[in-house]
Amino acid sequence: MPMQRFSRAQLQPTPWKNGGGSTHEIASWPPGAGFEAFDWRVSIATIAAGGPFSVFAGVDRTIMLLEGDGVRLHAADSGLDHRLDTPFAPFAFSGDIALDCALLGGTSNDFNVMSRRARCEAEVRVLADAQSLPVASGGLLMSLRGRWQAGDQALAVGEGLWWADAVMAWTLTPLDDDARLVDVRFQTKLQET
Repeated sequence: MPMQRFSRAQLQPTPWKNGGGSTHEIASWPPGAGFEAFDWRVSIATIAAGGPFSVFAGVDRTIMLLEGDGVRLHAADSGLDHRLDTPFAPFAFSGDIALDCALLGGTSNDFNVMSRRARCEAEVRVLADAQSLPVASGGLLMSLRGRWQAGDQALAVGEGLWWADAVMAWTLTPLDDDARLVDVRFQTKLQET
């Protein structure tokens, strides 16, 4: 699939069944795959109330605070207890864990990456400096703060691009002081035959 541009401001929200927030899906692969069939999925969630996180067996997750006071993620059974209260600091965990989420203040907006463990791996980094990224067959770039140049694509805050099933390499240049960009790379695992 060729590269796709997106703007965070144009993403449509899907309310959660429990009423505790909403999700703005950016991209999911393969196209049309539901929650049981995606290889990877990237979204932004608005968390407005505490409660349990959905369990995604066989899925690795990374979450990162974008705006707000953040949340506390905890699971008594696994001993996981993490305060997600620093913006732009990715936190990886297993989707197999039944987590509870408690607000640390008001509503929070979080960047979420999910990858099905048997099919692919995801790497999530926040970049601040100019660099050349190696070739990847799937990934996503989004400006978190400031303007960026990604190859011939100009990205303002909240704008990004994603690609899948297409080999892409990028030269990234921040155009503003203190600019930040999230770089998500997906590595497909070879399937045994």
